[in-house]
Amino acid sequence: MPAYYTYFISSLPMLHFGMKPPFSSVRFLKLCAGLISGRDIYILENLPMQDGDFNPSPHNPIIEGWLVFDAALRNELVKIRAQHKHIDPLKYLRQGLGADFLLGHIALAAHRNPSLVEGERSLDQARWEALNELEIGHYFDAAFLLVYGYKLKLLERWERINSADKTKLLEETLLRH
Repeated sequence: MPAYYTYFISSLPMLHFGMKPPFSSVRFLKLCAGLISGRDIYILENLPMQDGDFNPSPHNPIIEGWLVFDAALRNELVKIRAQHKHIDPLKYLRQGLGADFLLGHIALAAHRNPSLVEGERSLDQARWEALNELEIGHYFDAAFLLVYGYKLKLLERWERINSADKTKLLEETLLRH
């Protein structure tokens, strides 16, 4: 039987894509300490962001759903980039994943965006929406906390991007080329 964390989850702030994270992932784990099982904390500490990362719970449907979605999205990006460079994408594709028309459209729109940052933002918006779908039916259980952890990581990523010294990044990029 799954564990339910009704009171703890009720106390967490709601997350929205594009907002400043209410706290860091490290702080989130500290908030979880003593309130959720050690096994669930271990899984949260080791959430795999992409295929190939260490996966503490390989048969978990939330983690599996996230990894399949992310790999499928990356496959669509590989196809677009390979076509652009006139190379065969097959050696770069993750096998066992079907093509998804919607993901192809999302990847193409991101690739065509003249702003790299805005293109990346649209990809993360799609990832956020996939997490929303994975969250359906999970309100006060460990699965909700996994989705919350993934969303928090996406928000932290954008906090780093938004707070980066853009002038310094531009200078470094221009010096490399």
